[in-house]
Amino acid sequence: MEILSSRFMLHPSDFDRSTKFYRDVLGLHPMREFGRGNARGVVFFLGGGYLELTSGSVESPAASTELWLQVRDVEETERELVAAGVPIVESAVQKPWGLIELRASDPDGLVLIFVEVPADHPLRLDHRSM
Repeated sequence: MEILSSRFMLHPSDFDRSTKFYRDVLGLHPMREFGRGNARGVVFFLGGGYLELTSGSVESPAASTELWLQVRDVEETERELVAAGVPIVESAVQKPWGLIELRASDPDGLVLIFVEVPADHPLRLDHRSM
């Protein structure tokens, strides 16, 4: 099996509200938009992948599902989210595994984990040695 691309797909309860949240609050840029009426969708660039929102759902997201988003400065991200009125689930804190994580929620309650990788963390590549 060869995986060529990937997307995280959401079916928000209110398509317009969630589109505004991901576009205007999180600042994601649309790659493409498609459909009309109740069959609309938008695909956002999401770092090395994509986030697709499609027509609404009546179900809340599963509590076992979270979206991990790496940012440069998690404290600045928290200030921006608070200023935008985004619910903070857990303020920025360094976890035992060394990452600095902030948990917030999208309009449907999906937990978004904003992660800063400290300079001395093993996930950080030292490009000078390449």
